[in-house]
Amino acid sequence: MNRFFLTGYMGSGKSAMGRILATQLGYCFIDLDHYIEGKFHKTIAQLFESEGEEVFREKESLCLREVGEFENVVVATGGGAPCFFDNMDYMNRQGTTIYLKLTPEQLMKRLVNGRAGVRPLISGKTPDELRLYIGTMQERRSRFYEQSKVVISGTDNEIIHQIQSFRP
Repeated sequence: MNRFFLTGYMGSGKSAMGRILATQLGYCFIDLDHYIEGKFHKTIAQLFESEGEEVFREKESLCLREVGEFENVVVATGGGAPCFFDNMDYMNRQGTTIYLKLTPEQLMKRLVNGRAGVRPLISGKTPDELRLYIGTMQERRSRFYEQSKVVISGTDNEIIHQIQSFRP
């Protein structure tokens, strides 16, 4: 199949690794969150705030199905996308799913140093609250992520190496 879906918790590097994989394969790259923002002319945070998570997840699932029909594409999903409706089953039927599996410590470091302020589910959390939230949510979501056809883990450099050597 010529569709790849990167899954994993927020901050796991789905967008960065997706761009690397798309470039390597000569495929189009789509960040699902950016696709949603373009379609609805609002940021993810604005959608969460104005419409709530349930409506956002419905829109996310709709957009996933749109991009899931594209050919020669690498899609970086949002962290929650695989965990709602039948999204994970859909992605597995449509192409190759790749789970970027990071430890809670790796995620904490990335989220504290990254864009935590623009991520609605973790905005305003103290480091201790964030650590607890990451652990809890990653545990809840892992049963979905683990359904991916390929699981990649390790240090940042090891993950990059695995993505660069990935051959479908």
